[in-house]
Amino acid sequence: MIIMHTKPQATENGPLGSGTRLAAHPSVKAVRARPQPEAVSPLSATELRQLALDAGADDAAAISLDHPELAEELPYIRAAMPEARSLIALVLRMHPANTRSPRRSVANLEFHRVGHEVDDVARRLAMTLSQRGFPSINPAMAFPMEMQDFPGRAWIVSHKRVAVAAGLGKMGLHRSVIHPRFGSFILLGTVISTAEVTAAPQVLDYNPCIDCKLCVAACPVGAIEPEGGFRFSACYDHNYREFMTGFTDFVEEAVESKDRHDFRDRVPLNDATSLWQSLAYQPNYKAAYCLAVCPAGEDVLGGFLDRRAAHLKEVVKPLTERAETLYVVAGSDAEAHAKKRFPHKKLRIVRSSLRATNARGLFRAMPLIFQKGAAQGLSATFHFVLSGEDGIEATVRIDEGVLTITTDQLVGTPDLVVRTSAGLWLDIVNGRKNPVAAVLLRRLRIEGNRQLLDRFKACFPR
Repeated sequence: MIIMHTKPQATENGPLGSGTRLAAHPSVKAVRARPQPEAVSPLSATELRQLALDAGADDAAAISLDHPELAEELPYIRAAMPEARSLIALVLRMHPANTRSPRRSVANLEFHRVGHEVDDVARRLAMTLSQRGFPSINPAMAFPMEMQDFPGRAWIVSHKRVAVAAGLGKMGLHRSVIHPRFGSFILLGTVISTAEVTAAPQVLDYNPCIDCKLCVAACPVGAIEPEGGFRFSACYDHNYREFMTGFTDFVEEAVESKDRHDFRDRVPLNDATSLWQSLAYQPNYKAAYCLAVCPAGEDVLGGFLDRRAAHLKEVVKPLTERAETLYVVAGSDAEAHAKKRFPHKKLRIVRSSLRATNARGLFRAMPLIFQKGAAQGLSATFHFVLSGEDGIEATVRIDEGVLTITTDQLVGTPDLVVRTSAGLWLDIVNGRKNPVAAVLLRRLRIEGNRQLLDRFKACFPR
């Protein structure tokens, strides 16, 4: 017979963990013998900044967690550290010459080297603060790891948002933070701390961006629009291909291939090798030209002002004239832009990296996938009534390139109504189920002008 005990057993010194036995433990005796720690003295914002500089940051600023610009960040930060009261934003410089190199190996090495430094600096600061009586943590500088939430928000804190709120820079046209002195050649980190910050953050009352629009000219997939818009999916599908879902695409191509020859036709040797290097070493950025050509920032701007023609010749042209492969989704604005602006660059058609795994995530992702080019000339209201455990009602309005989405309610008079289960609609969107078959089986009901469904699909290519 086997007897399994489910409770700690009594010993001659009493029950396991009892006060008598615990007090007799050598470690407990050593801790009890220590002098009681003195009351923790609050740290000023100036002291917090100096601690960050001493840890290796090139610039830093502390900000209270109750800052109004951080309201959207608050629940995610609280989930990671419920007792958090402040954030310390960190800035580390990159070497401009490396970042500007048209050889991706040089530029990528700079990104990764400084990225590791950011994590190291943040860790040193977090440890210092913790040792001084203010428990602190340092989320990763990049490479979001909360992948249980992917493709939704997979990061703890937005370093860009914190840096801007703390007065360390402003968001440029290229959607990166521009530091008033270091310009775009920076990487950011954040330390979450229980230290209290009572002083108001410093205020940067101007944007270092000089609106030269060189980032617009240099972006190979047209992610940055001259009037200020940003095509998120264009940047994500190309530049971050090997960071997120590129590996999934690689596996899917392998699974779907008939044999090794078919696989080689689907995945060129250089693509497979590049992905292997990303897995074995560090992920490869496919671009970052928007940062490379940016002349903003006092330490950088002088060279541009004095030698504009040389800047175009020596910095911009080597990137725009570079022979390379661009990764774009079929039918996207990025594909159209690349064909027109960079006919000498090779295009590779890929699946969209932004693939929702539930119905609510599908509507959250729509603004990031939306293609203004396909939406021109379209003015229509779409109602979606999706039933089931993951059910949702949503209104999608497309009006001459402007997208409006309202979830959990149906608004206005629809031109088209889609009624089905949430799971089936997700399968249809992801190409797993045929919508025609679903209609014939009466599992999908479409009311209104059905031709609008093709227009709708073109606005969200996958």
